[in-house]
Amino acid sequence: MFLEQQISIACDNHVSMLKTVVLIYDGRLPILMVTDLEMIKAIMVKECYSTFTNRRETNAGLAGPFADGITVVKDERWKRIRSSLSPYFTSGRLKEIFPIAVTHADRFIKNMQKRDHEQPVKVKEVVAPYSLDVVTSSSFSVDIDSINNADDPFVTNVKKFFKFSLFSPLILILALFPSIANLLGKMGISIFSRSSVDFFYNVLRKIKDEHNKESNGRVDFLKLMIQNQIPDEKFEDTSDQPVKGLTDHEILSQSFVFILGGYETTSTTLTYLLYNLATNPECLEKLVLEIDTNFPPDVNSHHALMKMDYLEMAINESMRLLPAATRFERNSYICIVSIAKLNLFLIYHHRFCPECKSEMNQYAFLPFGLGPRNCIVMRFAQMIMKLLVLKLLQNFRMETCKETQIPLEMNAAFQPKVPITVKFMPRSRKEKK
Repeated sequence: MFLEQQISIACDNHVSMLKTVVLIYDGRLPILMVTDLEMIKAIMVKECYSTFTNRRETNAGLAGPFADGITVVKDERWKRIRSSLSPYFTSGRLKEIFPIAVTHADRFIKNMQKRDHEQPVKVKEVVAPYSLDVVTSSSFSVDIDSINNADDPFVTNVKKFFKFSLFSPLILILALFPSIANLLGKMGISIFSRSSVDFFYNVLRKIKDEHNKESNGRVDFLKLMIQNQIPDEKFEDTSDQPVKGLTDHEILSQSFVFILGGYETTSTTLTYLLYNLATNPECLEKLVLEIDTNFPPDVNSHHALMKMDYLEMAINESMRLLPAATRFERNSYICIVSIAKLNLFLIYHHRFCPECKSEMNQYAFLPFGLGPRNCIVMRFAQMIMKLLVLKLLQNFRMETCKETQIPLEMNAAFQPKVPITVKFMPRSRKEKK
């Protein structure tokens, strides 16, 4: 009955629309899986602030120090943190960050040029360090150069953080007995690697302390958050929240969110995109032509990059086929399916061309979520993905090899069963001309 009330509120009491949802169980938790576009609009936009503000309930103890991250917090506290972070990702800020991204993209290309090009490349292993380097440099003015230092503690700990299985004993216990989450949280048990979490918070604390001491230097995301810091003694986690500003620990947690998003989500999306292009040479050839025509190797322009229509179409089509986030959850009971996927790479049908965008229902394609609680770093992620693909295809031909799995097989967690592998062959001067 409660589930029905939640949906009927969002859909102006059209209870008949309940026939468009499917009831599933996540362990013992009932979830309504919604695919109706009008209901998605109601849940993610119209009723976001009144009824469906929060994402899935997360036990604060199990989340550990990460409990005040923007992806976890709720209600008025989320609104304050969101409004505090949004100004950091404006077009003006991204233009300031663009040269930093170019530096790391060029470093990535130099590293790729040193490789044995007859050997296949596991795509995620090479693109993830680029994403991590751009995020850490633009967020904290720290150059870890994980592209050339695979054993850097940042890299090893972020990999360790994501190394957990949906079928681990803890996850299975929580699925079958969700009521013991509070007990496990009080016992200090976390679903994430405690040592990795502690590593990042300790490192971020040191970086923040150094930022507090420095009066000069370029402005990064961390410095902007520090400028609007709320004194801890004046903060209470109640409905009466300040308009803007972050506490000391909240600053560290949002910094951690940037690191995780930059490493995992962005690199996964890039990996799928390069796979789809490699397995669709006709589309790849068309994209290379656009790059060679509109973006000469000696040009580094943020404006020109963001105006490359076919590149954006390729990214959107790849995210439609293989989204990094396959569902979005609200209020523990609502699950939005990101899109109905077809096993075709349809760029040449111009599904995402500029002329067709106005005709496409925006609620049918949600790669970054939608509404007030969409992905806050969406434009930042798009910029660094476009830049890497551009630099890569300026310098290399991409092709499948015997290690490339066609078609791609996914496991129960919607991840590739085997690493996505392709070959990168240097382009000749004649090809570039």
